[in-house]
Amino acid sequence: MSIKAVVFDFGGVLIDWSPEYLFRELIPDETERRWFLTHVCSMEWVIRQDGGQPIAEGTAELVARFPDHEPLIRAFYERWHEMIGGVLEGGVATLDKLDAAGVPLFGLTNWSDETFPYAWEHFPVLRRFRDIVVSGRVKLVKPDPAIFAEMRRRIEAQLPGIEAHELVFIDDNLKNAEAATALGWHGVHHTSAAQTEAKLRELGLPV
Repeated sequence: MSIKAVVFDFGGVLIDWSPEYLFRELIPDETERRWFLTHVCSMEWVIRQDGGQPIAEGTAELVARFPDHEPLIRAFYERWHEMIGGVLEGGVATLDKLDAAGVPLFGLTNWSDETFPYAWEHFPVLRRFRDIVVSGRVKLVKPDPAIFAEMRRRIEAQLPGIEAHELVFIDDNLKNAEAATALGWHGVHHTSAAQTEAKLRELGLPV
């Protein structure tokens, strides 16, 4: 078995992102906070912005539905950077090992085109990838097979003839990892750096 490229998700693998970091401050009561992040600023709503919907448009739609929560809704993206806790050292260490061994690295992330520049500016680790597919830029989101097809197209441009079984994809979202596996890639569900590295070693990678 020969793996010729590894594709990383960012949030939850390399970057520590959680709405809890901001909303624990804004909504101290855990029950109220859970309700708000489940029913108002839900992940389903966030994914729409990750898929290319303008933040202003998505915010206006939500304010119209939940006018009593307008200040909290607006805070979601106005203070979005406060949801980032920094880099995840374990994931970065795995990337370091692969990079040092000369393994070609690519990025595939569900991320709004409007907020991604902040991450690009503040986290130099992201500049170590040969190419990155940002969902908000291509207006496709994982686990849609089309976004994996776009990633593979870009990989093939640099590594002609590469086959699906020669690709590894690491994501903390199980559905996304399973989507990659369904396409013939080696999808790795990231739950810890140790478990991910164990799986990569099984695939013959030098970590």
